[in-house]
Amino acid sequence: MTDTTDLYARGLRRRKKMFGEADVEKRMAASGEFGAPLQNIINAYVYGDVWERNGLSDAVRSLVMLGITAASHKPAEFAVHAKGALANGCTQAQVQDVLLLVAMYCGIPAAIETNRIAAEIFGKDAVSSGDVSSDAAKA
Repeated sequence: MTDTTDLYARGLRRRKKMFGEADVEKRMAASGEFGAPLQNIINAYVYGDVWERNGLSDAVRSLVMLGITAASHKPAEFAVHAKGALANGCTQAQVQDVLLLVAMYCGIPAAIETNRIAAEIFGKDAVSSGDVSSDAAKA
């Protein structure tokens, strides 16, 4: 078996930076000991390896994740990644454009719930004015 200690540590640091320590700890503990192997994969390979690659910026990677989770009807994961997108510097306008693409290519139902979630995370003032710095930072 390959030693993934470094990947795991790097991934856990990235995950906590994107989503906040409390949220990550809560998600990691949610399935208890049963979920520990999956959390190991998520930390080591998803965040410690794939998210650490240099081909895409963190913001672009976040926008891709928003499109994937919206298109595949995964609103809970969309909410997690919308918070990460905010932390990675994505703007309200970028998220709106991703969700419009999802609506056009995957159908309106795929974008309705995720638009509501994005409006909550980016803040109602941010959605109407385009400013994500004030209310969005509180989310």
